[in-house]
Amino acid sequence: MTALSEEEAVVAQESVADQETLESDDLDQVLWQAWKSMDLPEGYRAEIIEGSIEVSPTGRRRHAVIANRLRRALDAFLRDTEFAAFQDTNVIHGLKATVPDVFIALEDLDLAPDTEGLGVDAAGVQVVIEVVSPGHKDRKRDRVRKRRAYARAGIPIYVLVDDHEDEGIVTVLSDPDRRGGEYDTSHRYRYGAEAVITDGPAKGFVIDGSITQGR
Repeated sequence: MTALSEEEAVVAQESVADQETLESDDLDQVLWQAWKSMDLPEGYRAEIIEGSIEVSPTGRRRHAVIANRLRRALDAFLRDTEFAAFQDTNVIHGLKATVPDVFIALEDLDLAPDTEGLGVDAAGVQVVIEVVSPGHKDRKRDRVRKRRAYARAGIPIYVLVDDHEDEGIVTVLSDPDRRGGEYDTSHRYRYGAEAVITDGPAKGFVIDGSITQGR
């Protein structure tokens, strides 16, 4: 058997890459159609994250308390702007879908529609906030997989409110690297300190003990 020439090797590598891209595109389409057809029982939500559909229950009482404190505080902070805080809405990026605990977008979501009318396009979302759930898989989803997904979607600010790291940590991530799936800037604050959003429509908003108190 003769060795491939350098040119033949390059062509072969490109062919494999093209096939992998086609397979990935096919999987995305299958997941998208399956997700759209799902009829979940009350109290569950489904998201498409990194090549799989993830079904999870709605949050526990503590989770709901923090998420609602955040939404109400953000609504007050954004009152005189064209932006608002939202919950329980699909954020769509291509053939991916997430349901952030809280996100900030234009108050009129009709100005940032996704192509199929299933939620809001990620391009119109300025901030996402996730309240980290206690299970190992839930923690990994918020800390790792959603972090990559939101960075790839180009969402400017991602905030994690995490009861389960140390004695409680708020992490404010910014400067998304869409290609690398990472945020280039990260600031971590212990519960009780003032975690400040430093850019966008929520610039100056503080997450402090009034949001994170109680366990």
